[in-house]
Amino acid sequence: MLAPLAAYAVAGAGLRIPFPRIFDRVVMITLTVAILLLARRLGLLNLLRDGFAEPRRNLSQILIGAAIALAVMAGLFALAIAIAHPPLAIASLLWRATRSLAAAILIALIEEAFFRAILLGGLTWDFGQRTALLVSAAIYALAHLLRSPRHYYLAGFHPTAGCANLVASLVRIVHPDGLLAMTVGLFLLGLVLGAAFLVTGRVYLSLGLHAGFVLGAKCWPLVASSSRRLPRWLAGPGPVPLIAAPAAWAAALALLAVILFAGALGSRP
Repeated sequence: MLAPLAAYAVAGAGLRIPFPRIFDRVVMITLTVAILLLARRLGLLNLLRDGFAEPRRNLSQILIGAAIALAVMAGLFALAIAIAHPPLAIASLLWRATRSLAAAILIALIEEAFFRAILLGGLTWDFGQRTALLVSAAIYALAHLLRSPRHYYLAGFHPTAGCANLVASLVRIVHPDGLLAMTVGLFLLGLVLGAAFLVTGRVYLSLGLHAGFVLGAKCWPLVASSSRRLPRWLAGPGPVPLIAAPAAWAAALALLAVILFAGALGSRP
């Protein structure tokens, strides 16, 4: 209901922004306001305080997580280069990584605060760690799937545009089609990040992992687009081909096993 009004105001200001992007931003702002209004009932401050506790002591976990994620990504990059021999320019790769670093950190910070500190932390209070981990990973995957299948612009005021966009987005959950592989990859990534949060009790390790994975995903097109010989198991379909590939799934499962094993060792007396 609010998105068409926002789109009308944006168009009136002379800005040309696709309506689905406006819709997404309105949803994010509305959700943020709703969470803030219910902050006390949700225990929001306690969840964030617990998740981000002892920042100086845990700062190294961010670096460790980023190093682990970048090592995994480097392995996938090396595999792609060995198979397809793409004409990859190191300077271009470093430039892409430098440009994407701030966005990767911001995305990781926002998503870890919501999906791990608030959502996973809150679900753990009510349902225990195992159920909370599975449910939060599923919500994490589906939230990324909730996107309009196309970009379009509105001319004038269309009060039902928001409802139509919402229906089109929900259809992708019922019929993901080519996005199913990406959803599987996001679910596994949600398990990895959630396990890192549960094992450490803080968001710092998962934050570093998340930033490293986002940075790698943003640089991956330099490899994938420079060669058509990459097999599907290494370069999957969809808007985020790397995470939709079985090779990335295997890497996520291996990393999940390592994190859970390390957590089990750490919990022994």
